[in-house]
Amino acid sequence: MTAIEYVRGDATAPRDGARIIAHVCNDSGGWGKGFVLALSRRWSGPEAAFRAWYADGFALGDAQFVRVEPELWVANMVGQHGLRTKGSTAVPVRYAAIDTALGTLGDKALELGASVHMPRIGCGLAGGEWSRVEPLVTRRLVARGVAVTVYDHEGPDAGRA
Repeated sequence: MTAIEYVRGDATAPRDGARIIAHVCNDSGGWGKGFVLALSRRWSGPEAAFRAWYADGFALGDAQFVRVEPELWVANMVGQHGLRTKGSTAVPVRYAAIDTALGTLGDKALELGASVHMPRIGCGLAGGEWSRVEPLVTRRLVARGVAVTVYDHEGPDAGRA
């Protein structure tokens, strides 16, 4: 088993081979803040697929894979219940849902022979703690032999997933 590789850079621009960019979505159909802005600047497909998926119905813990380039997919993972509202102390992250979605992501990564690239999922707008998410990533991906790179990026979309 290898470890998660941490780098400073852009999670929307992984290089070399089959890759999956993973991020956490909410179950309210919202797409317009945080890391998704960086995704939408590069490709329209993940947002369009997410909105259609929302209209059809999905649940916490579900994952959707959208091919954006010949060897690159975006994993829309539903791991956030609702949206954080201004002044609210409630956090929308749902660790069990992230865990379930990561299991599905692991299956897909192994099927494709893909590495996984992500910001610190669930820790931006979802309000989660990386100390709780990291062990899920380790168990569901790294322990299964999936190479994982976590990107820390300074800027308006930093760490937002």
